[in-house]
Amino acid sequence: MAARVAAAAAIVLASSFIIRRQLNRKTKSSKNLSKTYNGSPRLPRTVLPRRYNIELTPDLDARAFQGKQAITLDIVEPTANIILNAADLTIKKDTVWLRGKDSRQILWPVSQELYEEEELVILKFDQPLPIGEAILGMEFNGTLNDQMKGFYRSSYEAGGERRNMAVTQFEPADARRCFPCWDEPNFKAVFKLTVHVHVDRVVLSNMPIVDEQAIGKIKTIHFEDSPLMSTYLVALVVGEFDYIEGITKEGNKVRVYTAHGKTEQGRFALEVATRVLPFYAEYFGTTYPLPKLDMVAVPDFAAGAMENYGLVTYRDTQLLFDEKNSAAANKQRVAIVVAHELAHQWFGNLVTMEWWTHLWLNEGFATWVCSSESFQKYFIKQVSYLAVEHHFPEWKIWTQFSDLTVDAFRLDGLVQSHPIEVEVGHVREVDEIFDAISYEKGATIIRMLQNYLGPQKFQKGLVSYIKRYAYKNATTEDLWNVLSEESGEPVRELMNSWTKQKGYPVVFVKAKGDVLELEQTQYLTSGLPGPGEWVIPLTLCRTTYTRITSALMRAKSHQVMKPGLDKLFEVESGETGGHAINALKAEDISQEHRNDWLKLNVGQTGFYRVQYDEELAASLRSAILAGALEATDRLGVLDDTYALCKACKQPFAILLSLMEVYRCETDYTVLTNLIGVAYGVFQAIADARPDAAKDAKRFIASLLQHPAKRLGWDVVAGESHLDSMLRGELLTGLVDFNDEETIMEAKRRFDIFLKDRSTSVLPPDTRKAAFKAAMLDANGSDKSSYQALLKIYRETDLSHEKVRILVSLAASTDPNLVREALDFSLSSEVRSHDAVYVLNGISREGREAAWIWLKENWNKIWNIWSKGFLITRFVTSVALKFSSDEKADEINEFFTSNGNPAIERTVSQTVEHVRLNSQLVRYIREEEGLQEFLKQLATK
Repeated sequence: MAARVAAAAAIVLASSFIIRRQLNRKTKSSKNLSKTYNGSPRLPRTVLPRRYNIELTPDLDARAFQGKQAITLDIVEPTANIILNAADLTIKKDTVWLRGKDSRQILWPVSQELYEEEELVILKFDQPLPIGEAILGMEFNGTLNDQMKGFYRSSYEAGGERRNMAVTQFEPADARRCFPCWDEPNFKAVFKLTVHVHVDRVVLSNMPIVDEQAIGKIKTIHFEDSPLMSTYLVALVVGEFDYIEGITKEGNKVRVYTAHGKTEQGRFALEVATRVLPFYAEYFGTTYPLPKLDMVAVPDFAAGAMENYGLVTYRDTQLLFDEKNSAAANKQRVAIVVAHELAHQWFGNLVTMEWWTHLWLNEGFATWVCSSESFQKYFIKQVSYLAVEHHFPEWKIWTQFSDLTVDAFRLDGLVQSHPIEVEVGHVREVDEIFDAISYEKGATIIRMLQNYLGPQKFQKGLVSYIKRYAYKNATTEDLWNVLSEESGEPVRELMNSWTKQKGYPVVFVKAKGDVLELEQTQYLTSGLPGPGEWVIPLTLCRTTYTRITSALMRAKSHQVMKPGLDKLFEVESGETGGHAINALKAEDISQEHRNDWLKLNVGQTGFYRVQYDEELAASLRSAILAGALEATDRLGVLDDTYALCKACKQPFAILLSLMEVYRCETDYTVLTNLIGVAYGVFQAIADARPDAAKDAKRFIASLLQHPAKRLGWDVVAGESHLDSMLRGELLTGLVDFNDEETIMEAKRRFDIFLKDRSTSVLPPDTRKAAFKAAMLDANGSDKSSYQALLKIYRETDLSHEKVRILVSLAASTDPNLVREALDFSLSSEVRSHDAVYVLNGISREGREAAWIWLKENWNKIWNIWSKGFLITRFVTSVALKFSSDEKADEINEFFTSNGNPAIERTVSQTVEHVRLNSQLVRYIREEEGLQEFLKQLATK
């Protein structure tokens, strides 16, 4: 279609009266921008695109492309300028033209001004353009870049040679690197793509192919018109693929495209997709709106996946699953990522945020959805997790959902956090808010809202919202309005306090007779008071889950009447005020009170922490020992206590004493949270009191030994998915905490694996533990284990195996070998999106060497990764391992001199984290009796 439009334009040029002037192509400084344009980071709405006819010719060998387009416009206000986005493109001289839809008169701009910094092109005409419909045409050239954004190249092996493919990644604002456009989410339009490629290449886009013609070695492919959609959802992939295909029960065709010979690795993702598409259609009350859905594995991909309308692109580790060599955790990850991206087809694609300030509407909701008819649970569920729970109930995915809340809590406890609705000026700021606030906190407050409204009212509201704003843009307020209309509840009052201010509350609970006295304050990891105040939907249960009390806390303080609460406080509390080594022990609690407990924030459905008075905390501890609390609440008690200790609000020994209660824990999510807490505990103790580090490791290892021995090293026929995942987590934890028996067995199995890669003694779930154990003895004089891992890395073509190896390479205690591993991460043997995995595995002994390496290689790292969000991972993965104010100063000074506004938020958060680590170290040093108590626990 684009070719035909261009041809028609040429005919018009030859036969019509032409107003033409010499085109002045200029590159201007943004300081002059306000003379022509109001300086807003957002485009003016005087001209609105309605339809793009785009013709692209990618040259994979030359790593470049040519393009031409004709854009149908509505000129809605008098203007002599057309302002649109373009970046890294060359608009060909004298190819830009404009004509009315029904006019033969061609208008040529008198100048074309390019503002590189603002990524804008301003086309100036010598007179105001007539209001009405018009067509804007132009031709342009671009480069298939290697930055994994815009229209870029990825590479793969085929027939023993390296070949290129072309891939698009346009979110948040990189369609402008492929074609000039109005590259903002609220400029929705129809897109018609035509592509010229070599005849042996597969070409995929959002829509099905409507026509294909070949002349010699080149074929021309015309795609169907897209529905109205935003530029960031346009997609194109050109490469060599095989595919497998399935059909949903509603008749939608679904395909998974993979590299040649890997289609079977896409079968699990295909199964998930064909099952969850109908589920979402039913839940949202709207059928899947496109005629097909393609999912493609891309070798080089910065994010996990991208929800392009009808053509979802994935990093291969997030789409492919190999039954023999992928771990159970990989399988679960594929299911969740596929479900997340397909949820976007409704929440994000069909209904799109109005501006990036409302990014959480896309990501929070794509992480969440529920249907009480499908799940008879008292707490809410979230979209991708819900779909996985629906089809894989044995995974207990809703218990695991609590881990998302934990991730959001950790970031949102910083002064340098940000609101869910963060003000976004320039789109360059958007990359930094694809974080735990937009995703995990967004999903959790939706969970909290649905729990408050009830699942039926909430779902009814969502169905109305989708229908009202289908093919349109919406804001957070639009959603609250619809939910308020459908439920009759004060949704805006409740939710504005959670979306428009950063942070979250901690609720202190104190019992006085029949009254629970509650007081909220903002939780900050610094321990300092914060100004925040929230409308909190409270939930509470006592001694049983059969009755749950709800209340809306609208002020700083609140009271809940509960007859019979006095029975909770008959237990002698002892002297628990000074140090936790005097904390109440389980044996001090009489049996009659072991089932007498009270839990606030039932099921961890609310985004707040709870601090209990001493008696209530003791009763919860006894309830955990008695097995009375459900897994989500056991996790909540542990994580809240850890957070309060990190904020220096409770003695650290209270946390250690509580951790001991989980010695016989069996739940996957609770144990993985315990391991996560243990890593933080060990780092703080080792930095505060190095002579206590060995006891800390012995104590932590003792907590993991019982569940690890229950599972053993070998796969058991018929074992659960969660046990398969847990085995690897426990064994890796025991290796990290120097459990000698585990390390010896890991090395024995690793040696067998080196001789026979198909051996059953080292299944995928346990390989990471064995790889890390092997690296413990690796050093400059004996690199055999390091070299053995590199050999496996070079010989395997399985991405999951490569990632396991990369995470293990820097686990050596030899700083020089850590540095060698980091150098390897920058080599051509490691795909650029995988380099950060090496940083994730840096040993404690290698952290200083890693920091020096980062500083020395910063310019190289910046040149490769600065255009995307992966650059922030280099900062956090290295710097967050430190615990001193001096190092915080050093980090701040380095990035002040060598940073960039694009990572300013990340640097500020990192420096704050390091200062908080330092504060905790000082706090632990001042705690009397802690070291002796730790020694008792280690030798118990």
